[in-house]
Amino acid sequence: MIIVTTENLGDNKFEIIGLVKGSSIMTVHAGKDIMNSFKTLVGGELTSYNEMMEQARELATDRMIKQAESLGADAIVAARYNSSSVAQGAAEVMAYGTAVRFS
Repeated sequence: MIIVTTENLGDNKFEIIGLVKGSSIMTVHAGKDIMNSFKTLVGGELTSYNEMMEQARELATDRMIKQAESLGADAIVAARYNSSSVAQGAAEVMAYGTAVRFS
């Protein structure tokens, strides 16, 4: 599956199928969440949160691709990500874009 953030695919012509999306809500376990709260006192990268967000983006992307494939899409254009905090140590990641079929 081709995924691009642009609204076109070079000279390729395509027909628009429609919006596709995938989401994931993930959290770190309580122990890592407590350790991260201590880390905010001294500063530094919160690697367990980075890992959580990377996993959430990957899962959301996979779900978006599956939806596009089920519609017979060849590509997804104008792909975007959005994230929001839903609870302490938990975040939702939404991947969305426009599914297209080459013509």
